[in-house]
Amino acid sequence: MIVPSALSGIRLDRALAELLPETGLRHRRRLCEEGRVTVNARRAKPSLKLMEGMEVRVSENSCEPARPEDLGVYVLGAEDGFAAVYKPEGVHSAVIDGRTNCSVEAMLPALFPEYAPVLLNRLDNPTSGILLVALNAGAAQRYQHIEDRGGIRKEYLAEVSGSVVAPVTIRRALDVADRRVVRVLDEDSSDPLRQTAVEPIRHEASSASTLVRCRIAKGARHQIRVHLASIGHPILGDTLYAGPEAERLHLHHYRLEIGQAVFQAPCPFAEEDSAQP
Repeated sequence: MIVPSALSGIRLDRALAELLPETGLRHRRRLCEEGRVTVNARRAKPSLKLMEGMEVRVSENSCEPARPEDLGVYVLGAEDGFAAVYKPEGVHSAVIDGRTNCSVEAMLPALFPEYAPVLLNRLDNPTSGILLVALNAGAAQRYQHIEDRGGIRKEYLAEVSGSVVAPVTIRRALDVADRRVVRVLDEDSSDPLRQTAVEPIRHEASSASTLVRCRIAKGARHQIRVHLASIGHPILGDTLYAGPEAERLHLHHYRLEIGQAVFQAPCPFAEEDSAQP
């Protein structure tokens, strides 16, 4: 497809409906994430804003094994048997559904050719930030022991709808039985490691939003996203949990502490000084 003037300024994942009218938005986004969509002969993210005259192609076959540098994946640092890897939004953390080519986990041998790397945590596909890797079996075993004892501190930045005026700790238990949508239960979790501590950093009057810092120890699937939505402050771009439309999910894992090791990742939607503890 050569982009007509009527589609200029439209997101790629939405404009693809012209080429693939029988597909849903989620499927079209997955095609982009798998590297099966190119714009002007280059792989493109689903959020890319198209311009008139661009050439859009969709491949019937899954992408070639991706190189880390092609998708913006890189090593942040290594210490004490662990390493941190930066995962951009729109890239899978782990190998899923038999697709071994376009995930950070599949790229680990290329990133750490001298080790036997093991992926230790996951981020949702639209979430960016730190993925932790064990460089050997001993580090992987230590990670599990440290996590179970509450010795890991994970910090995220999120831009949420509305004004958050004071720190709050969300303790509600979660029902993760549904593979797509997590529910918040009426009772508090019996596990203190499943809490989400929220601290406001800066209110943006122009967008009626607040940049917040979220701290967790041992998060469950979608924990931060659904906890924030449960107190009336869904994340920008998180339409799954009633958040307002945005160019991306405004959630980023920017800092991780494990033992004496500390890793940080720059946030793509917040100023660098906002991430300081």
